[in-house]
Amino acid sequence: MTGSAGLKVLAVAGSLRRGSYNHQLAVAAASLAPPGMTITVFDDLASVPLFNEDAEADGGPAGVRDLRAAVAASDALIIATPEYNQSLPGVTKNLVDWLSRGDEAVLDGKPVAIMGATRGPWGTRLSQSVLRHTLGACNALVMPTPQVYVRGVAELFDADGALIDDRTRATLTKFLAAFALWIAKVG
Repeated sequence: MTGSAGLKVLAVAGSLRRGSYNHQLAVAAASLAPPGMTITVFDDLASVPLFNEDAEADGGPAGVRDLRAAVAASDALIIATPEYNQSLPGVTKNLVDWLSRGDEAVLDGKPVAIMGATRGPWGTRLSQSVLRHTLGACNALVMPTPQVYVRGVAELFDADGALIDDRTRATLTKFLAAFALWIAKVG
């Protein structure tokens, strides 16, 4: 599953908001990738329209084809999901729906890790639980632990979106090391 360049991991944040904490978390993960792992952040989720079976012909719209190609070219996937109203946001669910469909069901057998960030005190536990269930239905190989619930995020990132909290940095480092082992185990 790995080439001469090591593990290629794609990270996607399930939020379209400029300044998204989940996007910042994905970027922080990319900067903390362990040796032998390269994490690329998919930055064009806004180009992926709402899922519509009528639009599936020929691989779907251009944004969907780009997302599928990026996932297919990666050894593994990290999804950073927010939590809205105690559940999975539509943006995150939409990306899973597109990735799970048709001849290009790129989640089938793909190692996946889930993390999430929120301003609220409860983390993204419920959202991650729903996402874990949904990915299981897609035959994705979801890493069971460690789980990363980053809360109170406004104080963890500087004005430029860089992670400045040492505890969160250590948590992400441990998470990514475990993910490398998970990929080796299931990949």
